[in-house]
Amino acid sequence: MDIDPRRLRVLLAIARTGGVLAAADELGISPSAVSQQLTKLEDETGHALVVRTPKGSVLTPAGLAVAEAGEEIERALNVARARIEGGARIAGVVRVGGFTSFIRTVVIPRLPEWRALYPQLQIRIVEDDLPAMMRLLRQRQLDAVVVELDSTTAGQRSLPAGLTEEPLLDEPWKLVVPAGALLTTDNIDLARLPLPWIGVEPTAANASVLGRLRQSTGTQMETVHQYQETLTALALVAAGEGIAILPTLALSGVVHDGVDVLDVPGLGTRRIVLRRFDRRRSTSTPVDTVARLLRESAAAFDTRAAS
Repeated sequence: MDIDPRRLRVLLAIARTGGVLAAADELGISPSAVSQQLTKLEDETGHALVVRTPKGSVLTPAGLAVAEAGEEIERALNVARARIEGGARIAGVVRVGGFTSFIRTVVIPRLPEWRALYPQLQIRIVEDDLPAMMRLLRQRQLDAVVVELDSTTAGQRSLPAGLTEEPLLDEPWKLVVPAGALLTTDNIDLARLPLPWIGVEPTAANASVLGRLRQSTGTQMETVHQYQETLTALALVAAGEGIAILPTLALSGVVHDGVDVLDVPGLGTRRIVLRRFDRRRSTSTPVDTVARLLRESAAAFDTRAAS
């Protein structure tokens, strides 16, 4: 099997964006060029690598194996780039605020690798709620903050002067119900579910989803309890206390005993972004380096999740 490694970036882009058109936008080439490169890669491997579904393009088992090889090559190139750019010379302390699921799933597993790449770069993690993190960012006690938004309402918010926002990851919201609570999962009417909604603390993006659903359905959608952590929400749902909306990332690596996790049209997606103040410096500063590492780690997680 003789593979042109240059085609691997096309497969990775399809996996990360979920389709040929979006991959073309990310790569800055035409959709036909993406399709041609994918076809050639499939000819080289002798296997179908992508299956097109109504929800987007999904990697086949062979596609997943090739994409994982592409990630390894991408990671090796990042190591080489760090050495060429003088990774040992990137020095300083970068303080990053974030919420539980992103920090646990996307950031912490990569810390040893980043420490090896940049031995003089110290990444300090601060986990807190959004108001507290934004206050620390304004006070310059944090250098960057990872924020979760409901993508449908994200564009309705304005940023303070000097604050920049760059996307890291989009992921679908999931409906979580007690195991066996729904007789059918076809054509779920979100306004007529048999249990109340589990309430979430008001600054969480989940709260925006509930508000959006109230408006779109024209119903009150009663809430009971109030949680902050995903494990609490899952425990309440498993106990039959209600139903909840949770993001895919928060459910990663978590036991789902006693609940059903469902894909429901109309729930939308959670958008994860990185906020920091634009200081108009070169891309070799410690904060810019950490921002790049976060983007790459989020993209790698998205590839695995899409597969």
